[in-house]
Order: sequence, then structure tokens, then C-alpha cells
Amino acid sequence: MLEQDFRIEVANWAADEAALREVRTAVFIVGQRIPPEEEWDALDAASLHAIARDAAGQPIGCARLTPRRKIGRLAVLEPWRGKGVGEALLRTMVEQARARHWPEVALDAQTYAIPFYEKSGFVAEGPEFMDAGIPHRLMRLALAPPERAPRAGDALPTAEGARHVEVANHEEARRFVDELAAAARHKLWIYTRDLDRLLYDREVFLDAVRRVALSGRGAEVRILIHDPKDAVRDGHRLLHLAARLPTYIHLRSPVAEEDRQYPSAFLLNDSGGFFLRPIGSRWEGDGRTASPGQQAGLLNYFNQVWERSEPDPELRQLSV
Repeated sequence: MLEQDFRIEVANWAADEAALREVRTAVFIVGQRIPPEEEWDALDAASLHAIARDAAGQPIGCARLTPRRKIGRLAVLEPWRGKGVGEALLRTMVEQARARHWPEVALDAQTYAIPFYEKSGFVAEGPEFMDAGIPHRLMRLALAPPERAPRAGDALPTAEGARHVEVANHEEARRFVDELAAAARHKLWIYTRDLDRLLYDREVFLDAVRRVALSGRGAEVRILIHDPKDAVRDGHRLLHLAARLPTYIHLRSPVAEEDRQYPSAFLLNDSGGFFLRPIGSRWEGDGRTASPGQQAGLLNYFNQVWERSEPDPELRQLSV
């Protein structure tokens, strides 16, 4: 039986060339008979790459995001196709483009693969064209969805005067997290791998969560956590706060394998602010104090995963 576990890693050409070449050689040069001189180009060194690896660490898929704002070279080894690897790679590249504040991202899809990309929201445009002897079509995905219409008595957040914040280390991450939590009115959303104790188990942040949770009608804090085991074991204070305020603070864990391969982490507030760390185990990332379109894109993804997620057994022990 084929091992189902895999992970996605953000990579670069200088450090991961061998693994990237291994996958692309098998899929494109051997499998699709693309001439090597057409497969390798100068964009490889200038692009951001992603690698999918199996449980043993062997490369099984890859993709790249070029400075031309296009996703390309998405490849998955044949035994792993149809198991969510391609979707996870594509989602990683889209989130990397979103983190760079691009209004859209494009790709050249092999014509037979158009339905695969359409499932992720890409739209085909223009005529079919040939590339390396294979028919393709250009596809685009808008990354800044329109804001929802105003409702009576609801002041929408605005991007006017908003700041773009780049985070390079733990201290900067803490400051920005506290700023976004303080700016929240009635809602917070947290997507995390292990509840990031150094970010979220601090009195300043806990006080902000408590204020949001008790802020009145419609107040809610939602937390998606991949693996709560360590947080439960270490007595994470946010979990205990959730246990005391179960009506307002809700936690779930992703169960679908494609969701559990999501590599990033983020915090959102209902003032249009967001902080995205493309690699959730690292502090580096960026965000804005108010960017309703970009926040809405991340929130849409959060809500999709939330609907597919369930309370973790570790959390049930705390009655969370």
C-alpha cells in the first residue's frame, strides 16, 4: 500500500536543485518527452520553488513561482497523482503570490489539465497555443476578491492609511500580533500548526482575546490548529481561556490530508488586518494593518478548512 503522508516545503534553486531536477526530469523529460533544453531556463534561479516530499523525505512533486508572476513547472510523480499533492503545491504557490500582494497570478496550463486549475478558481482566457509541442491555454486567478457590500450599522474596514509590515524575527512577530489583536473589534481568526506558544501564550495577547470574546453580540474567536498535543501537554493558557469561554472561543483541527499539508500560518482580525507567515514553523512573514481584499482571501480559505475540520480528541479532554 502506498504511504499517504507527504509535506510541502518552500525551496530555492540553489539549495534544492537536485530534488527539483529529479521530479521534473521524471515527469516532463521522461514522461512527456520535453527536450531538456526547453525544460531548464534562466527563470529557475530567479524563482521561488516548492517541493513535496513523502514520509521518507523523498521528492515527489514540485512547482515554481516566477518573477513574471506566473506559476509553472507543477509536477507530481505518477504514483502520487490524485492524492492531493498537486492541489497542495498549487495552494502553496497561490499563497506565496498573495503574500507578495500581487493582484493576480497566472499560469500556462496544459489543455487537458484546465479542469484541475479551474477547481482552484483559475479562469482560462485566450486561444490555445503550443509550448514544447503540447497544447496550452493561459489561465489567471484574481487574488484580491471584492469587498462585501455594506450592511446597516456596519462600518467596513478601509485600507486608507494602512501599513505594510514585514516581519523578520520573533520580536517583530509578537509586536505585530499584539497590534492586530488590539485592533480587532469582535472577531479573530488564527490558523496555526501548534498554537505558537511564544506568540499566543502571553498575557498581552490573552487579554486582547478575552476582550474580543466578551465584546458583545456576534463576538467569536476561531482557531484552527494542526496538532494541539504539545499545547495541551504544556498547559497553553489560550486553551484554558477557551475552556472558560466556550461560547465565544472555538477550536478545530484539520482532518483532510490536503488541509494538513498547508505549510503556512496566519492571524486575521475583523478590521481587515492580517499577518501571514508562508512557512508556519518560522517567524518571517508580512501583512497589513488593513487590507480588506487580501484579508478576505485568507478568510475564505480559513472558512473552507473550518467546515472540513473537527474538534481534536486532545481538545475534547479540555472540553474545548
